[in-house]
Amino acid sequence: MTQPAPDLDYQAEMLAAKTKHYLITTMGRISTEANNDEFYRAFSYALREEIMINWLATARTQNLRNVRKLYYISLEYLPGRILSNGICNLSAQSIVERVLQKMNRSYKDIIGRESDPALGNGGLGRLASCFLDSLATQNLPAQAYGLRYQYGIFEQQLWEGVQVEAPDCWLLNENPWEFRRDLRKVVVKYCGDTESTTNIHGDEVQKLANYEEVFALPYDIPIIGYSKTRDFSVVTLRLWSTKESPRNFQLQRYNAGSVGQAAENTTLTDVLYPNDNHETGKRIRLKQEFLLVSASLQDIIRHYLTNHDSFRSFADKVRIQINDTHPSLVIAELVRILTFKHDIPWKMAVEMTQACTGYTNHTILSEALEEWDQSLFQYLLPRQYKIVERLNYDFCNALRSKFPNDEHKVQRVSILENGKVRMANLAIMGSHSVNGVAALHTEILKNSVFKDFYDFFPEKFVNVTNGVTQRRWLLGCNPELAKFITKRIGDGWITDFTQIAKLAEFASDVDSQEEFLSIKKKNKQKLIEYIKQENQLHTADGATVLMSPIIDAHSLFDIQIKRIHEYKRQLMNALHLIMLYQEILENPHHNRIKRTAIFAGKAAAGYETAKDIIRLIFCIARRVNKDPAVHNLLKIVYVENYNVSKAEFLIPAADISEQISTAGTEASGTGNMKLAINGALTVGTEDGANIEMRQEIGDQWWPFSFGCSAEEIQKMKSENSYHSRDIYEANPQIRKAVDALRDRSFAQNDDEHHAFSDLYHKLIEMHYGGAPDRYFTLKDLESYYNVQKKVETLFMEPLKWAEYALHNIAGMSKFSIDYSIKNYCEKIWGLAPCPLDSEILDQVRDEFSQQDRCRIY
Repeated sequence: MTQPAPDLDYQAEMLAAKTKHYLITTMGRISTEANNDEFYRAFSYALREEIMINWLATARTQNLRNVRKLYYISLEYLPGRILSNGICNLSAQSIVERVLQKMNRSYKDIIGRESDPALGNGGLGRLASCFLDSLATQNLPAQAYGLRYQYGIFEQQLWEGVQVEAPDCWLLNENPWEFRRDLRKVVVKYCGDTESTTNIHGDEVQKLANYEEVFALPYDIPIIGYSKTRDFSVVTLRLWSTKESPRNFQLQRYNAGSVGQAAENTTLTDVLYPNDNHETGKRIRLKQEFLLVSASLQDIIRHYLTNHDSFRSFADKVRIQINDTHPSLVIAELVRILTFKHDIPWKMAVEMTQACTGYTNHTILSEALEEWDQSLFQYLLPRQYKIVERLNYDFCNALRSKFPNDEHKVQRVSILENGKVRMANLAIMGSHSVNGVAALHTEILKNSVFKDFYDFFPEKFVNVTNGVTQRRWLLGCNPELAKFITKRIGDGWITDFTQIAKLAEFASDVDSQEEFLSIKKKNKQKLIEYIKQENQLHTADGATVLMSPIIDAHSLFDIQIKRIHEYKRQLMNALHLIMLYQEILENPHHNRIKRTAIFAGKAAAGYETAKDIIRLIFCIARRVNKDPAVHNLLKIVYVENYNVSKAEFLIPAADISEQISTAGTEASGTGNMKLAINGALTVGTEDGANIEMRQEIGDQWWPFSFGCSAEEIQKMKSENSYHSRDIYEANPQIRKAVDALRDRSFAQNDDEHHAFSDLYHKLIEMHYGGAPDRYFTLKDLESYYNVQKKVETLFMEPLKWAEYALHNIAGMSKFSIDYSIKNYCEKIWGLAPCPLDSEILDQVRDEFSQQDRCRIY
């Protein structure tokens, strides 16, 4: 039986003693002299000792029981700060506060010293991190793989509204939450000459000569499951790096003057999503994807063979989930390894690969379904290309047998077509399961995007709607609201979010409404202070200036936080703000609410239109915030360099959650869920998971739905019946707002005027050579304007607003990531919990205690 935890005072004394120990032994400082960076690292070292015990016990338990294990492969993760999340999931807040008080340190200052791991871009990476939190909390046997990006995607700076990409130096200081594993490094091979031979079954396999060798070195990060006791599980996030392997640097090329080529392999893990608008970027990105796949598969197979002497159980014990198309090379590489290295017959190797692998699709946008140039693919990955060719040959022939008179269908599903390698097609063919991430999204995949595949493999397609972890996104980031909920319904919701439904009983209670509004106001005030202190925007020459307007905590906080993309329609939000501004100027005495509109998000480095939208929002804010005619009725803020830590300030403060993508474009969304469980009301289209959220919360408490449906959008597309100019000419208010894009209302120089005129051109005249306004921004703008009037009316009745907000929180039970993971376990993985073995945990803890006693005393 697991030993009980010592009392709080004893634990606090020990944690303080260990912190002092690490300050001396690793920093060469005593506690009163150490700065906050040094203290943060020493404190993290001390706290992680407890985590290491459970981490080791988790691995030993799973190995002993020889359980089926999930291996999750994703090019992106956004775990946020590890220390604060660990304190939350260990239920260690009170101990930590005692230690810091004893050592005369501020919790806020110490937590703030940790940089956000810059391992992702948006919802895809944050979802992956929510997965890991839930897998650990539910004691599910799992390991995750990614890349250790030295500089992340980039640090976003706004220079007079122009997005400037700077390196995100999150690894500038030593990271106490990663563990370098030199004994687990692997070799990844690119290019070279292939030589055909056969395995023992007569299947053709490829040997490789004159290849390029790259070493991948793993760093492990512990992801801690929530527990109120000491028996928490830990999931490993293993990140591969090419940075720390000297043999990756090609000295002969360097000496020959080819400096860039000499360093290419050491820089493979420098940046997430290198700009692929040029050939070098494309080559590095494909190399990145194969590095992730090859290194991870080598590790998966090594782990499997520690418990097995043959591959008879491989298809039963191993489950691999690929997060979007980026790791689709798993299919080809696993078949190659099984047939070449382990002499598995071709047909069996393909069946084993399909049995092991599941594919999660996150997009219906054709430009996001990866395709690689065949010549580049064949040059970099000649062996894998041969595998893809044969897989495609077999697959197309099987399709011809089922649909003998439909060669067009065969061409549509072919992995190789028109000089391209279609990665989504490879993923679908090589997986046993293909899942969308919201009900609407999955139906679009089945009936449109992948209809031909669905006709052939209907049994493969399933839906698992996304979720978020309520532990980080409510318990951790909004402690006052968490206490409010626990006081009323108990704390069972932390691990069983179905219990949140009980909160509906308090939605009409006036005392609860008033307390909720008080908490919301405190969170707004925290955000205001954060923006004042931290949101440093820049002048055109890069000089830093504090540019925070005076924000009223009583105003409506209208928040849109997500990647900047045309389909997410930040431009529609901006046009609405122009309309509001023009209304205020025309009628300054109109009775209206105060509104603070807050944006945050990065545009991809090569996405010029998205950058123009950021610039427009900045320039609207520049004029509106300084215009005395507006007074305090409207303020606009752009929060620079959006990340998880900034989201933890923004989300609890939101009154309104802007989820306004064109219907049929957003796969699911998870920001919509985070904002809703923190009491924000959704202004949303019928898109992604918004639809299911509305169904669960109920139409009565979901007042701000607007815009065309996905069916209406599809009908207009198919009939070519939408003409944005008709809206522009018919609605004077919209026309005046759109005209502001080209009449220099917000442009102070020619560059700004050109950028905004280009947005006008895309809305009214032409869009990348096609029809204008391809995301139906003007079509939905009138509906959006009208629903925002409903927002203002309801906001004038605070208690009624609070009642709506509490019902929204209460209706969110199905949008916990725990519910999503249970669905994955039942529908796709067949994975069962594997709680820590108490004897193993006690054994590891006893052994640690023996050496610990020697060290401390």
